Amino acid sequence: MSDRVRTPMRTKAALTAASAARWASRATGRGKGSMIGGLIAAKIDPDIMSRLAAGKRTALVTGTNGKSTTTRMTAAALTELGAVATQADGANMDAGIIATLSMERSAPICALEVDELHVPHVSDAVGPEVIVLLNLSRDQLDRVGEINMIERRLREGIARHPSATIVANCDDVLVASAAFDAPTVIWVAAGGGWVGDSVSCPRTGEPIIRSGEDWFSSGDETFRRPTPDWWFDDENLHGPDGFCAPMTLSVPGRANRGNAAQAVAAAVAMGADPAKAVAAVGTVGEVAGRYGIHQVGNHSVRTLLAKNPAGWQEALSMIDQDADGLVIAVNGQVPDGEDLSWLWDVRFEAFETMQVVAAGERAADLSVRLLYAGAEHTTIPDPMKAIASCPPGRVEVLANYTAFRDLGIALERAEQARR
Repeated sequence: MSDRVRTPMRTKAALTAASAARWASRATGRGKGSMIGGLIAAKIDPDIMSRLAAGKRTALVTGTNGKSTTTRMTAAALTELGAVATQADGANMDAGIIATLSMERSAPICALEVDELHVPHVSDAVGPEVIVLLNLSRDQLDRVGEINMIERRLREGIARHPSATIVANCDDVLVASAAFDAPTVIWVAAGGGWVGDSVSCPRTGEPIIRSGEDWFSSGDETFRRPTPDWWFDDENLHGPDGFCAPMTLSVPGRANRGNAAQAVAAAVAMGADPAKAVAAVGTVGEVAGRYGIHQVGNHSVRTLLAKNPAGWQEALSMIDQDADGLVIAVNGQVPDGEDLSWLWDVRFEAFETMQVVAAGERAADLSVRLLYAGAEHTTIPDPMKAIASCPPGRVEVLANYTAFRDLGIALERAEQARR
């Protein structure tokens, strides 16, 4: 794409218009402008994604939870091979991907986060060298649909790219099904703490039988948990040919150890040195506001994001039970999914010994769930006021998508006002 002679006029026009849109958005204070730039570029040149990705070595990362963190880790692990184009803000649909590619045109390598629904056509456009499949569970049923439909679409998309290496979580039944028939699969035991969406086999409809770490389909015992090539424990990451290295991360939770294992496996598949890749994933800390710590008055606030039952269950395990306060903020806007019945799938009973403040636009719905969970709580819809109501010291804040986004803006403004 650096050769002007080989860049079609339509593509040049699209890139020029995208650049102008980004400038206008920033100049008017409406945002960074990357999304509007990507949208405009795609309207002018529908083939721009494939044109911008041509000649690049690309890894795609998808799954219901952990995409942003794993993508950041994969990008870090790939830097020894060259400059890496990757999203800074988790924009994982077409416009965000196009914006990333257009702003980092010289990078020979890409690590791209991709929404599950978009993986097939993005793969068709960019011709990925590696596709990383993290996990699949219910998320925004009003937009995404039933999870078995997502598995089938992923399986069909993967089948169109037989030369791609698939890095797949062998502990997740739905992911294993999507990857099972691919010619080249690297299996990673990345964990599968949430099994509520994989009680039946996505291929036969028969029950999944579980025994310890193993699982198999009662309707077809040939479909069972593959033997992992990579796995981890509390201290080390283990891999092919006896590889073992200490893995110390800057982000919390067992799920993130699984994310790191898949990031390392993907980077190694593309030629990275395993030991250097493990060291690189350990440098990834705050990811688009996740796990960030903010000082607001006499409160040190740590922010965690959760968007669906599986993500909430994992995030709840990251809460520091010794913190001085806990705020849980829930909105019900379109990006969150307007149906909040999933609240009843989350084990809020874990907080029966911890004082909670229910916040967000749907604080009342959350309050009812906490009441039935036996969790002592108060209700203050404004998340900033909810934080202020906590005792001085460390406050954990767990929020869903738009509540997390809006709180991040409010925290940034509060910190700027303090300077």
